[in-house]
Amino acid sequence: AVLCSLLSSYEDIPLPYNICFAGEVGLSGEIRAVNRIEQRIAEAEKLGFEKIIVSKYTQKAISTQSFNIEVIQMARVEELYRYLFG
Repeated sequence: AVLCSLLSSYEDIPLPYNICFAGEVGLSGEIRAVNRIEQRIAEAEKLGFEKIIVSKYTQKAISTQSFNIEVIQMARVEELYRYLFG
């Protein structure tokens, strides 16, 4: 989320209010998985977010059918940048 805020400020384009982020960024630009991802997705859904962006490298398969939030998996910062700012 911090990286996305920095990119938003750099581009002078606000981030959509309905997107949440859960991941870590590696030194080479990969988006790394975080622990308890399904719990984080459930909490984002409870808070009213419509989309959550997570790492494509998540070890455990995410059961997206059990959530009413769109789960978007991404591998690299470049991919995230193109998605957010086209």
